[in-house]
Amino acid sequence: MSTSSRLAVLREPDYRRLFLGRTTSLIGDGMALVAIAFAVLDLTGSATDVGIVFATHSLALIALVLVGGVVGDRISPRLAMLGADLVRTVSMGLMAALLITGVAEIWQLALLYAIDGGATAFFNPASTAIVPQVAPRRRLQDANALLELSRSLGQIVGPALAGILLGLGSPGTALAVDAGTFAVSAVALWGLRVPRPEAGAVAGASFLAELRHGWAEFSARSWLVAVVLGAMVSNAIYAPAIQVLGPVVAQESLHGSSSWAVIATALGIGALAGGGVAFSIRPRRPLLIGEGLVMLIALPVMLLALPAPTVAIAFGALVSGAVGSIAQILFETAWVQKVPAEARTRVAAYEWFGSLALEPVGLAVIGPLAVALGISSTLWLCAGTVTLTLVAVYSIPSVRRLEVHAEEPVPPPPPRPVGARD
Repeated sequence: MSTSSRLAVLREPDYRRLFLGRTTSLIGDGMALVAIAFAVLDLTGSATDVGIVFATHSLALIALVLVGGVVGDRISPRLAMLGADLVRTVSMGLMAALLITGVAEIWQLALLYAIDGGATAFFNPASTAIVPQVAPRRRLQDANALLELSRSLGQIVGPALAGILLGLGSPGTALAVDAGTFAVSAVALWGLRVPRPEAGAVAGASFLAELRHGWAEFSARSWLVAVVLGAMVSNAIYAPAIQVLGPVVAQESLHGSSSWAVIATALGIGALAGGGVAFSIRPRRPLLIGEGLVMLIALPVMLLALPAPTVAIAFGALVSGAVGSIAQILFETAWVQKVPAEARTRVAAYEWFGSLALEPVGLAVIGPLAVALGISSTLWLCAGTVTLTLVAVYSIPSVRRLEVHAEEPVPPPPPRPVGARD
């Protein structure tokens, strides 16, 4: 199939609006990760403080993501995303103002980033569940691949812009632009027209009944549970190693924020390349390919542990971004075909919850662990643990054997309301 055919999904007006909104906000997210890390380092110089600020975001996301899943299924994914964007516009705007005026304190940054994380808890499950509503069934993998490309674009353009703004101005300037991206995303989502949820899917069911139904759909699939548990462990280690210790290594052993911007941008370029590969493959067993490739994701962590030159670490980040992108696209395309439409937002919420459940712990402890063991030893420990975890996931037969078919029908909603058996 030609590239133009793969891009045909962009002719769908609602999908185009979703793509525009997500791409813009993800560029801002890429800027925020770099800007906040160096804002904290400028204030205290402490890797532990960087980890704590990032942990508040992750903790708030995890605490509210199951609520976000139920709300998204009840009010519609579009409204959940729209509300989240408005909240994130305000929280990032306030953080930018505090930094630009020179009155910011660590607790203020942590609180505002936690608010951003809470809003993200409503946005993320909805943004996964809404894709089948705005993209034709036959173009679902193309739609997911393009959205993963938009994530990659954010990882490329965001850190690059942040590096420029940090060199010319301040972290506050980068975060002001970040706030603006959420406003643009809200405008794009405002014009989205998608079906409202089926009344039978939610009518008469309690909040807990809906959560139980979502859990039943999630836990009934061993391959889904296995991949999410693997992500739970690897995200708790990989993200802190990259987000917290990466900037510290860059500041102490490389050339500061400019080197880290290059490495972070290479991660995005790799993800972009991986998204391009996902356009051209339609594996019958998607997890056999995706979960096999993702075992290479810890390569940049190993190179940071040496530490290798910036160009070598950037190459490792390129590979890591590519395999992570391919794995994510294939996984998301597979699971939405196996889950009933009326439960997708809740299943997505369990996926997000499980994938991120331990990340705040990792973010909070990696700084003290690096003080106790040394940065290099901590990074080697992280790389080894991530790799062994992903090997364990790949060893599970249901992961390797899961099959999908291009024209496989989406499972229909159940004939009776959620909670009817309660």
